[in-house]
Amino acid sequence: MTYILPLLAVLLGYLIALAIKKTTSGINLLLAFSGAFLLSITVFEFIPHVYHSEASNIGVFVMLGILIQLMLEFLSGGAEHGHTHYDIEKSHFPWALFFSLCIHSLLEGFPIGQSDTLLVAVVIHKMPVAIIISSFLLKTQLKKWQVLVFVLLFGLMTPLGHLLSDLLNQFKTYLTYVDAVVVGIFLHISTTILFESQKNHRFNASKFIVIVIGIVAAYFLGHAH
Repeated sequence: MTYILPLLAVLLGYLIALAIKKTTSGINLLLAFSGAFLLSITVFEFIPHVYHSEASNIGVFVMLGILIQLMLEFLSGGAEHGHTHYDIEKSHFPWALFFSLCIHSLLEGFPIGQSDTLLVAVVIHKMPVAIIISSFLLKTQLKKWQVLVFVLLFGLMTPLGHLLSDLLNQFKTYLTYVDAVVVGIFLHISTTILFESQKNHRFNASKFIVIVIGIVAAYFLGHAH
């Protein structure tokens, strides 16, 4: 399931995008929930796991992960947390967006085999992002099959990251540093989703409630394991 669920989440996101045609407020609330859930699992489980390892200078690699994600977002326009700034009039394949999302997706696949809750967090995160990206690309001049190829390859990167982690399992110390980088990536993405300003800086009660639900769900799911 560790290999299958991330891909299914992305494909489901693509199918939902085909059905709804545009991003709705419900999708944005799902994105907020996913951000809260991912941040909570990272804080409750992933960060303690990384810092309890024997590796040194973990904090440096966490900050490196934040910097890497900042660079990836320069290419993707923030698609990893639900933003897209790709020119809708362009008909050529968005290679910068594609490579940025694939690198992000590959890296987040490395730690997902460590716990079921982390796998669930990544799956929940990927679905609304896939919906938003697919919805946007379907409005461009790209053909539907091109969008589907984009989504499929994006979805396959996370299982590939998990496979590489399994193959390199004998290098556990180095994989801990990769995990620390992913912690930084998760912290940046999840906090960006949660704390980006609303229009006119208004308090959004629905988003706040969804965020609280995401935090509580992550807490109890983590303790259930």
